[in-house]
Amino acid sequence: MNRGRLIVFEGVDGSGKSTQVRLLADALREGHIAHVVTKEPTDGVWGRKIRAMARSGELVAPEEELRWFLEDRREHVAEVLRPGLAAGQIVLSDRYTLSTVAYQGARGLDPQQLLAQAEAEFPLPDLALIFDLDPDAGLARVRARGDAAEPAFEEAAFLAHVAALFRALDRPYLARIDARGTVEAVAHRVRATLRERLAI
Repeated sequence: MNRGRLIVFEGVDGSGKSTQVRLLADALREGHIAHVVTKEPTDGVWGRKIRAMARSGELVAPEEELRWFLEDRREHVAEVLRPGLAAGQIVLSDRYTLSTVAYQGARGLDPQQLLAQAEAEFPLPDLALIFDLDPDAGLARVRARGDAAEPAFEEAAFLAHVAALFRALDRPYLARIDARGTVEAVAHRVRATLRERLAI
């Protein structure tokens, strides 16, 4: 059986990742293509711990925050990603290793070291889509949709640093998506990129 494909969706808060994951999953379902939809942080023990911290705004030391994300990812990879890929499915993940590079890098950890560690330990994406959007526009979208606030991460200056780190990334498996415009326009860019890069 052929190994599946790992497609990850990355970007600042409000960049439209989750919406595009859902739309692509709908298209795969209509095409009867086996797939798995997942996310980080997960709904597991470590993921719930991260989300509670994000909502409270009570930060922990960057090294401890990183440890939580890595423990969550180890469980995620073992329980969802590797089994899905081994079964030949397309795995769609809303956030993955590059979010750690950008977000924990913005906390003051070394982004290059974070990237090297991630690539050494975890499966590489077949395609990482980085949704490029001005952080202020992303925060405006978050406020407009009325989602629960996550003050630990959704702060303008912090997200500006996160966006800069995303823009500095350069990897062969990476593709940038202009996240401006309508949901449909962005979805069209996503589909065009999938056809070009993965023939999906």
